[in-house]
Amino acid sequence: MEEKINNLLASYQIHYQNLRSLHWNIKGENFFELHLKYEELYTRTQIIIDDLAERILSLELQPLSTFTAYLSRSEIKENQIIKDGKLGMKYIFDAQIVLLNLEKSILNSSSDQEDEGTAALMSDLIREKEKTNWMFKAWLN
Repeated sequence: MEEKINNLLASYQIHYQNLRSLHWNIKGENFFELHLKYEELYTRTQIIIDDLAERILSLELQPLSTFTAYLSRSEIKENQIIKDGKLGMKYIFDAQIVLLNLEKSILNSSSDQEDEGTAALMSDLIREKEKTNWMFKAWLN
């Protein structure tokens, strides 16, 4: 479990930085809309990161805490600068699929281990991500 949940933490950390970069670098006709959306997303991601790290600690495990570790363990890679709104939203949609798959894997493992706290956290994240992915997909089409 420790490896899976730390991989999720690392993936969220890289995703967070990618979202910050999208926020800083967006250009074009959707600037105002996406600048605000990216800020909303990175703010929410920051809360999730803290929740994950605290969950890891509550399991008496050690959360990753260096960018070297994040980069080596993340399922999400660093983005180059993205200025185009469609490309930025495509990145978010694809990244959320990666995060969703990691969360589902942890949910299954935590259920098998009767770890209700981790299962509840993953369930909440999955439900949230499924809804936002539906919205992002609608925006992209």
